[in-house]
Amino acid sequence: MKKQNIDLLFDLGGVIMNIEKERCVRSLKKLGMEHPEEFLGDYGQKGPFLALEEGKLTPAGFREALREYLPAGVTDEQIDDAFNDFLVGIPVERLKELEKLHRNHRIFLLSNTNKIMWDSKIAEEFRKDGHDREYYFDGCVTSFDVKCCKPEAAIFEEAAGRFGLTPATTLFFDDSRENCEAAAELGFRTAWVRPGTEFTDYLPAPEK
Repeated sequence: MKKQNIDLLFDLGGVIMNIEKERCVRSLKKLGMEHPEEFLGDYGQKGPFLALEEGKLTPAGFREALREYLPAGVTDEQIDDAFNDFLVGIPVERLKELEKLHRNHRIFLLSNTNKIMWDSKIAEEFRKDGHDREYYFDGCVTSFDVKCCKPEAAIFEEAAGRFGLTPATTLFFDDSRENCEAAAELGFRTAWVRPGTEFTDYLPAPEK
């Protein structure tokens, strides 16, 4: 079947992946970190968490930086597991919707994320319906790879240039209003995916 003229560009957390910051905060506190909420936000991070997302810290460097806030003896695995608690998971129904959309559209991912989650829990969640992550997308751009985060214009421009996206014919889905506004300033069509809704609620009407 012929691909439709509109391309779809998806954020990950809060759009495809269910997330819950407080789960991660609780898990880090259990490890002995006193105020993890000062570093973790719903739409952006600070300190070593931001540096990891921006690709300024390697996973090993992040773990060492985080140990400044943790008691002695905390292992790499414990840090990764607590950090991954930020991610609740991807409902299989959303994976099936992506698969269905991919029959008629080019689909891309544009995510502020980090290599620890990307190589572990994120990859694992995409495999829940028998396919790997790359099955669902024609390409992915991650903040840690390109070393900048949304809402910076450079990350949108990287995605557009890498995949030949025309902003006027690309619909960008994100749960952050700020990120949607940044994309709109560059000419992208946008869908601000609000809490309690699904990305399917914002899909354009099928072409006749």
